[in-house]
Amino acid sequence: MAIIDVKVPQLSESVAEATLLQWKKRPGEAVAVDEILIEIETDKVVLEVPAPSAGVMAQIIKNDGDSCVSDEVIARIDTEGQEAVSPLPLKAIEAPAPATPAAAPAAAAGGSKSDVAMPAAAKLMADNGLSAGQVAGTGKDGRITKGDVLSAVAAGAKPAPAAAPAAGAAIPTGVPTSSLPAVQAPVPRVNLGERPEQRVPMSRLRARVAERLLQSQATNAILTTFNEVNMAPVMEMRKKFQEKFEKEHGVKLGFMSFFVKAAVHALKKYPVLNASVDGNDIVYHGYFDIGVAVGSPRGLVVPVLRNVDQMTFAEIEKKIAEFGVKARDGKLGIEEMTGGTFSISNGGVFGSMLSTPIINPPQSAILGVHATKDRPVVENGQIVIRPINYLAMSYDHRIIDGREAVLGLVAMKEALEDPARLLFDI
Repeated sequence: MAIIDVKVPQLSESVAEATLLQWKKRPGEAVAVDEILIEIETDKVVLEVPAPSAGVMAQIIKNDGDSCVSDEVIARIDTEGQEAVSPLPLKAIEAPAPATPAAAPAAAAGGSKSDVAMPAAAKLMADNGLSAGQVAGTGKDGRITKGDVLSAVAAGAKPAPAAAPAAGAAIPTGVPTSSLPAVQAPVPRVNLGERPEQRVPMSRLRARVAERLLQSQATNAILTTFNEVNMAPVMEMRKKFQEKFEKEHGVKLGFMSFFVKAAVHALKKYPVLNASVDGNDIVYHGYFDIGVAVGSPRGLVVPVLRNVDQMTFAEIEKKIAEFGVKARDGKLGIEEMTGGTFSISNGGVFGSMLSTPIINPPQSAILGVHATKDRPVVENGQIVIRPINYLAMSYDHRIIDGREAVLGLVAMKEALEDPARLLFDI
């Protein structure tokens, strides 16, 4: 027997621990080299753990939902083993068999943590019509894991009757309640009652976002300045060159590249907007790394465009498109989310008309972009209709005075209303 350890990938220095999401293989099943065994969620990204060698999954050391640290052994592969005929529970193969379903109700009595099911287990229970009382939890603090549900199904557990559930039934996340009927995920199959509730633990990413936003508001003297931009020149230029641009570069010409270029144009004129605070020092950055906020199924992420002042419009558009795909698939790497000297948040894609963006620490300013709408404006004493976008820039008033903030935003406005300024850097 040749055993190979499956270890947690190296996490960044700022990440103390991560959470195992869901094993894709069980003990006794064959694995191929580089086949993804499990995903690990940190407070920044989701990492995939590939099989270091082909063979058979010999042992699962840590279960779904468990915490882990860098280089920790979480499973073992037998490179000379034979695939088992019947699937084994999602536990270490040396571990004793979990309690039978008949013993589960006693363990669940009194609303103990054995009622709590991991998300993947809750879904599997719903698919098989099982209640929390029919499955014995063997995970951390008695939580029900996917392996526990598979074991219960293999042991012949029958779907719970459709009659009204008893007090203490669990909702999909496994939170006990004394008054609500059972709710099955992902689509409720029973009467929810008039006031249903669900308690879902924050993901590491969501918890980290919450922590950083509170940190930003607690430590920065945030002030927001606004301006309006006539987007007609940008829209006309985009319309004129869109087809040729896409044919030449293989990517569509969007508006975000204009906003990024305009931001860099202003940061060069007013370097303090690109600075950060370190204790009692102001750190002026001689490079321009722009974070672009992207929505993903896991929450808001801010991948960083490096050295944007050296990038072309096409390179910016390609990188933003790449970030969008990676964010959707959970493939963004830690290095792509680290750093940044200034950020841009585009709430306009969701229809936002105006907002006050929160600074992304340790940065000192952030630009908020909103939806472009036709509005009446006065030009040369005449009321005309123009496509207007309201820009909002929040800044740390500890180091950025109102003068630099306002003039910086005006510089962005002027660059967007006369894009030739970006070409001549004026």
